[in-house]
Amino acid sequence: MTKPVILSVDDDAEVLGAIERDLRQHFRGDYRIVRASSGGEALEAARQFKQRGTPIALFLVDERMPNMSGTELLREVRTLHPESRKVLLTAYADTEAAIRGINEVGLDHYLMKPWDPPDEHLYPVLDELLADWAATCRVPFDGIRVAGSRWSPQCYATKDFLSRARTPYQWIDLEHDPSTRALVESLTPDLRRLPAVFLPDGTTLLAPTNRELAELIGLQTEARQPFYDLIVVGGGPSGLAAAGYGASEGLRTILIELDVTGGQAGTSARIENYLGFPSGIAGADLATRATMQARRFGAEVVTSRRVAAIRVEDPYRVVVLEDGTELRCYALLLASGMVVRRLDAPGVDALTGAGVYYGAATSDAALHRDADVVVVGAANSAGQAVLLLARYARKVVMLVRGDSLRASMSSYLVARIEAAGNVEVRP
Repeated sequence: MTKPVILSVDDDAEVLGAIERDLRQHFRGDYRIVRASSGGEALEAARQFKQRGTPIALFLVDERMPNMSGTELLREVRTLHPESRKVLLTAYADTEAAIRGINEVGLDHYLMKPWDPPDEHLYPVLDELLADWAATCRVPFDGIRVAGSRWSPQCYATKDFLSRARTPYQWIDLEHDPSTRALVESLTPDLRRLPAVFLPDGTTLLAPTNRELAELIGLQTEARQPFYDLIVVGGGPSGLAAAGYGASEGLRTILIELDVTGGQAGTSARIENYLGFPSGIAGADLATRATMQARRFGAEVVTSRRVAAIRVEDPYRVVVLEDGTELRCYALLLASGMVVRRLDAPGVDALTGAGVYYGAATSDAALHRDADVVVVGAANSAGQAVLLLARYARKVVMLVRGDSLRASMSSYLVARIEAAGNVEVRP
């Protein structure tokens, strides 16, 4: 885990050096000691730490600084790091500054310089403040964080992509996190480009494409050579099986997938009638295993790339990607899978990704806790979605465009749906 930060700020270089020396001597085992020589420098550091997800435990700030006073700085950083402890420094008794700091920024303490010896005048005060901070702060998530709005289609698409790519992330709803909202608004005024994806190294991506996300999490997005014995277009179970078998026979094989591997099966919360898994398996787990197996035999698996055209130049087949890249092969196998049938109802298009969804993302199921959810459909994917959502929702209504479920759904799923107490089926 990244050490929390103590940030000291003073425009006097000699005093700042003394502060840093004393802080390191006592706190370096548990905290990272950072210094800044101006309010502007400190504010930028506070923003960067927020982007990295690194907590600032305590601000130790001189009041009398040019351009930005200590109180003004603490007022600015309060929105970014609301739980940080705040201490003002001054070279003489300044009751007005202390009162202003308490009233305006919730100042935690006020110290006079010099504080020698620190064992008596500095460490006891800071020890108490830091102990209080440590007892109440939340341990930060040390990974990818996605900040946005629950009702943004682009935010939903990003979360869905990361979930199906089996990449852990933390979701931050800007409507419930004012400090992160303030940071995102400084990056994209009026929140025009969402989501904001924060990486552990401090990098931020705004409204990233799937290809950018794929490269971010280490997926292959480029072919390594121009010619293959076998090119497979489509990364669902059929495409993955073909790539695995082809590579296992020694063929130079590449699989090209528009999104992430798994296809429709990869979006299923649980598959229980797939050969070889008597206890069932999550669709994403099945996709991960199949992808690893194909790669183990030497197949390249390229994700987030669209095949724009195909032509024949005997004895070769030529696959043209959307950026004009051309790949040649002897054998071309198309496993492009299914396309979700769109619901023809007024208002659906405007709400797609913002309350209306094609498929049930496992990562978002818990967001519907105690809510009423409607599922339109009556095949196995719809059945699995209903059972997943029923674990959280107050009620799930299943709209069946037919006489009954049994005409289009496996009987084991029908039995479970009929046994669920909070599911209503309307044929």
